[in-house]
Amino acid sequence: MHPFLLTSKINRTILHEGRDYLFFSGTAYLGMGSSEAFEELVISGIKKYGLNHGLSRINNVRLAVYGQFETYFAEKAGADRALVWSSGYLAGNAAVNHLRKGMDKVFVAPDTHPAVLPEDWALDPKPTFAEWVSMVGAFCEKNPAQKILILGNALDPLEPSLHDYNWIQTLPLKHEYTLLVDDSHAFGVAGEGIFGTYRQLKHLSVNLVVSGSLGKGIGLPAGIILGNLETIGLIENHQTFRSSSPPPPAYLDAFLQGQHLYVERKEKLFNNLEYFSALTKNTKGLTFIPRYPVYSFTDPNWVNHLQEHGIIVSSFPYPSAHSRKVNRIVISAHHEESDLYTLSKVLGAIAEHS
Repeated sequence: MHPFLLTSKINRTILHEGRDYLFFSGTAYLGMGSSEAFEELVISGIKKYGLNHGLSRINNVRLAVYGQFETYFAEKAGADRALVWSSGYLAGNAAVNHLRKGMDKVFVAPDTHPAVLPEDWALDPKPTFAEWVSMVGAFCEKNPAQKILILGNALDPLEPSLHDYNWIQTLPLKHEYTLLVDDSHAFGVAGEGIFGTYRQLKHLSVNLVVSGSLGKGIGLPAGIILGNLETIGLIENHQTFRSSSPPPPAYLDAFLQGQHLYVERKEKLFNNLEYFSALTKNTKGLTFIPRYPVYSFTDPNWVNHLQEHGIIVSSFPYPSAHSRKVNRIVISAHHEESDLYTLSKVLGAIAEHS
């Protein structure tokens, strides 16, 4: 399938070469970009703060909205502090570069987001997450006390699965553990509210740090790091944070003013997922987890069949250009029941003849 080059806004539908297609791709799980009320809040924020903020966060002239956003997000997520960045990739990169210093051993889960991979690290695609957990446990049992960094995702958004990190509690106490979790595909969807999995992980006997993109479910051109006071204070003093420009302030202001919209959107998303799951309960070939808006499939022929019926899904090599294609159907809060019904009927017919 060739890329669709668009010249208009992506919504629940897209227009390509004179034809409308239902759009079931991307990562805008809450569909904030199609919310007119949220758009108005962003426009209001632009009028208040301007189009952009090209100053470093350590400048002697500062905007209060950045600190307000960080304080609010940290409190809701259950963390001591937060740092907001211009992207999730920059946030994750800064977090892992700081945490890796002084570590004796680094363990990286098989599906870890590239943003939190150490430089020049090549993921081993062979072990499953469960096999990797066993490898970590075996190492920790037989080796003397060390400082150990564990890297992973809150969930695998490609072949959907939610990762349980409670196994860390069974590791030998002789080691000092740090856990960095990427929440890019959890923010807005997984955990309590829209604030990710930090609160669910904070009981673990580790130095917990969560980073990720806010540009997916939450719909902000920004990234974030969550952690304890000491860790966030150290990262805040790195030249990466001190010298980088922050995200546009209008979006953060819209987020603070529009919490009621996020509540409505998450409820709509979960209603959509419940409806679609009921429609496809007998459709073979789909892989999914409850209350998560991604459905994967392995048969590449489905992609073209869906396109012929006016439906576009996600299909491209990831994370590298040489990776196999990942085929996914992404449900969003901006989809209507009629969209989901149409998709379910086409999928049912395709699956029946596969």
